[in-house]
Amino acid sequence: MTDQVLDVTVEAGLHAEQELLAAVCKGEKDHGLLFWRPTDRALVMPRRMSRLDGFEAACAELAIAGWPVLLRETGGEPVPQSPAVINIALVYVAPKSEGDHGRIESAYERLCLPLCDVLREWGGLASVGEIEGAFCDGRYNVNLNGRKLVGTAQRWRQGLGGKRPVVLVHGALLLDNERESMVAAVNRFNECCELEQHCLADSHIALHEVVPQAPLLERLGQAYAEVIKGIARD
Repeated sequence: MTDQVLDVTVEAGLHAEQELLAAVCKGEKDHGLLFWRPTDRALVMPRRMSRLDGFEAACAELAIAGWPVLLRETGGEPVPQSPAVINIALVYVAPKSEGDHGRIESAYERLCLPLCDVLREWGGLASVGEIEGAFCDGRYNVNLNGRKLVGTAQRWRQGLGGKRPVVLVHGALLLDNERESMVAAVNRFNECCELEQHCLADSHIALHEVVPQAPLLERLGQAYAEVIKGIARD
């Protein structure tokens, strides 16, 4: 498994995830793990948000402010991407033993639980769940010391000639503290589109605020190698 990070634009990183998903769907790879870090900034959101009133005006204003809007294939809400973020993409064919029931929860657990284990190794209080005031809040946030560290999402496709479901489960981990400008970008988009959500910088935390010298990629590469082995045995 990889412990190397791909430094690319946000657009290229999103494309690399989709290419990895496509390769597993075609049977070219059994599974995939990708770490990537943006070289630029963008506010990434589901395609459905492009239908909002005020969307075009919001895009124009945010582009001027240094946060151009990009659309993604997964659901959720606006998420800031910048060089302060490490993205984790895990792709695999769902085990036959899981069936359709519970496979979404299993995919999130395979992404989130290794993260929690690693954070606990470094003395952090790790949890999974919603955090009031966080952008793109959800039941499968990975939280550190009561604040959101990682946002998660997933996308499913039928692969292997339509015979098996394949998942891309994704996490965006805030490595360095850029909370204020990120939250300001999300809040400005919401204001332009007359959305009620108001996010708070203090609802988030960056890993380097707690563990400045964390060997993140090395440990996560090892942890997800074990996850993949577990799927292969299932």
